[in-house]
Amino acid sequence: MQSSIVYLDYNATTPVDNRVLNKMLPYFSSQYANPSSPHLFGIEVLEQIECAQQDLAHLIGCGPSELIYTSGATEAINLALKGIENQNRRHIICASTEHTAVLDSCSFMEKNGYTVTYLPVSKDGVINLDLLKNSLRSDTLLVCIMLVNNETGVIQDIESIAGIVHRSSALLLCDATQAVGKIPIDVNKLGIDLMPLSAHKFCGPKGIGALYVNANVPRLTPLLHGGQQQGGIRSGTLNVPGIIALGEAANIAQKEMVIETEQIKSLRDYLESALLEIEDVFINGFSATRIHNTSNVCFPGVIAQQLILSLGNIAVSNGSACSAITNKPSHVLQAMGLENLYSLSSIRFSLGRFTTVDEISYTIETVKKLVNKLRQ
Repeated sequence: MQSSIVYLDYNATTPVDNRVLNKMLPYFSSQYANPSSPHLFGIEVLEQIECAQQDLAHLIGCGPSELIYTSGATEAINLALKGIENQNRRHIICASTEHTAVLDSCSFMEKNGYTVTYLPVSKDGVINLDLLKNSLRSDTLLVCIMLVNNETGVIQDIESIAGIVHRSSALLLCDATQAVGKIPIDVNKLGIDLMPLSAHKFCGPKGIGALYVNANVPRLTPLLHGGQQQGGIRSGTLNVPGIIALGEAANIAQKEMVIETEQIKSLRDYLESALLEIEDVFINGFSATRIHNTSNVCFPGVIAQQLILSLGNIAVSNGSACSAITNKPSHVLQAMGLENLYSLSSIRFSLGRFTTVDEISYTIETVKKLVNKLRQ
């Protein structure tokens, strides 16, 4: 009998890797100087920030100067969408399956005079490239399409999307929060102009993230005003421990991504093949290209919330952590054409660095028993 927590909710947040924790701890105590200070103590800290910045830049294939540190991906998304203001281009395109941080920011832009087109997706959650092409206008400023969906793990063809977007002289905002540190990313090869990310999605701490801004993107209008940190685009004393941790998380991901991907994919495939043995069970987005750690599984005849509570020490989710408490059908699954009854019967399993085969075996056994019990 498994007594400890079996954590299969890595898309919501991840445990901090001990190597990351150990790297950041001195910056709370012995190396506490403000990196904006002119004395040697501050300069030493600034040098360490620059090293961490290089590690993150290396992970995503950009220049260190193209990174703006934020409190996380949500702030980065808000900065990108609200800071890119253009009086001559007042049209935004947004995929209907985006994270609520993007959708709510687009809604804000609508209230401020912008027109937003919400693109539907296929039943597997994929953007239709011809529909995207036909939705672009002469005044389109920005297209918002995420790399990896946080609920289903579906991966979009960002390189092809970027080519279409740039031919219309628009910019591409690609939310890569669920992709950074998990799959290889080269922002220049993919053609991404703006890309938010968050450390706590790949074994870093909460409260630190970044926005990649291509050097050719016009200067963003800041959300925060104060000092001139980060060129005045994001004022405020830098979160030194967080930045150091983000850099170390990026460094570890860069070195271990290949072997980690193989291990997690093997566990994910084991989980899926076993759960598909249950009558009528299916995987949402199964036919699409998906990231290796995520399975969104529908258990017809079972209410997902009941199953989640019944699982006890097994931590899973029924969708995005930002909206799971609403107990409403997932907007992502609805956009994919899934009936509300099936949407409310779907659970997301997301695996990560510290998931073990014993945990997956225990989860399979427990889920099978509970599904049969709840169906009765």
